[in-house]
Amino acid sequence: MRKIALAALFCVLAAPVFAQGSSPEVGAPHYGVPADPARIKAWDISIAPDGTGLPPGKGSVAEGLAIYSQKCVMCHGVDGAGKPADRLTGGIGTLTSAAPVKTVASFWPYATTLFDYTRRAMPVTTPRTLTDHETYALVAYILSVDGIVKKDAVLDAKSLPKVKMPNRDGFIDHSSITH
Repeated sequence: MRKIALAALFCVLAAPVFAQGSSPEVGAPHYGVPADPARIKAWDISIAPDGTGLPPGKGSVAEGLAIYSQKCVMCHGVDGAGKPADRLTGGIGTLTSAAPVKTVASFWPYATTLFDYTRRAMPVTTPRTLTDHETYALVAYILSVDGIVKKDAVLDAKSLPKVKMPNRDGFIDHSSITH
């Protein structure tokens, strides 16, 4: 009987608190603060396949090789061949084979995705520390290994979306399929 009385007392005392916390009425408590537009812009670093969202800057294959040698080779190996981390290069034309090799070069449909991912997540020990210039240069170098861009390429916000990846047409666009 005592447990029932305590439970009833809790409900009577807690009801106004719960009602106030969930009430949309004027004077109800507010939690958090409106998001500052500058903060939202800093978080929104997504890059679309068409290049929307790419920042200013540029980077060459030669610059990318130097940066790769300093910041990437220890995880991705010489020329992006892999070990201990994922392989980045090679594998073009293997996706329909019995042993597909999924790399940036063989699998990813857009070069802008490589920029987006690299800027967001690399180097793995210090993500988001690469400058936009370094990111453009690294992307240029990685794409040059498989001949996707020329060895003297310089990539920027205008040229990067124009890069045709080997698997660009290897995906099915399900948006036009009706059920």
